[in-house]
Amino acid sequence: MSTSHHRVRSRGPGQPDADSLEPRTAQIVSRVRAIPAGFVRTYGDIDPRAPRLVGRVLATTHDDLPWHRVVRADGTIPKGRKQRELLLEEGIPMRGDRVDLRHARLPTEM
Repeated sequence: MSTSHHRVRSRGPGQPDADSLEPRTAQIVSRVRAIPAGFVRTYGDIDPRAPRLVGRVLATTHDDLPWHRVVRADGTIPKGRKQRELLLEEGIPMRGDRVDLRHARLPTEM
């Protein structure tokens, strides 16, 4: 008789197993932490295969992540006034209500 134990995880239809999410979540957290002050990245920059997962991780991870440095691909700010204030404090250039991605987006080689 085997002594190994397997935990069964409940998951919704089409949802990945939690074990497969943990490395991706850690990678997302690491990529967000790596964005220096004065720069932004888009959800797709953080994880091109799953930008919505990036949003979910940011919404559910409370480890003092610089969440405000992640914006939509068109430069719009998903979290409104508070996010805009934090970005402006860091000197992020804006074009109207959007981040000027030409100047503020962290180069992919960094």
